[in-house]
Amino acid sequence: MAADGPLLSPDERLGDAIRTSGIPSAPAEFFADLGNLQVALPVLGAVLAVVTWRTRDWRPATGAAVAMLVTLALVGPLQAVLARPGPPPMAPATGFYPSGHAATAAVAYGICALLLRRRELALGCVVLNVGVGVGLVRQGYHWPVDVIGSWCLSVLLITGLAHLWARYGRQPDGDG
Repeated sequence: MAADGPLLSPDERLGDAIRTSGIPSAPAEFFADLGNLQVALPVLGAVLAVVTWRTRDWRPATGAAVAMLVTLALVGPLQAVLARPGPPPMAPATGFYPSGHAATAAVAYGICALLLRRRELALGCVVLNVGVGVGLVRQGYHWPVDVIGSWCLSVLLITGLAHLWARYGRQPDGDG
């Protein structure tokens, strides 16, 4: 589906439309950069430290770290196997599906929102990840389906983590 099929042409048209839409480059680059490991992991680490300190429970931090490692362990091999070419600025290079930046942002910031248990943070996480996705496409780093595929993977990982926490007694820290 990512490298061939009926969604390929609409995906490329949408990607081209976003890249030429007039979205300013500087904010797009800022949001795209929020998916970098160097940005997302320190944010996640800080939230893990605060939650572990507040709850005196290391299990949520361990589960979150494992979920992030699973994300990183899945994305690279999937990119290699699927070998989807990148958009025009990146082509003919391959390995763009799923987007590692989009997956990193979605899992790291999603876990932060899940751990802090605030409805406002969940909404902010969604808005932030849409910004990351649009920024990645606008800057020509990925096609839209690359980002959407990462979001699907991320939802599975975060949902699985939430089920594990619910099963093994993770107590909420806030109002959510």
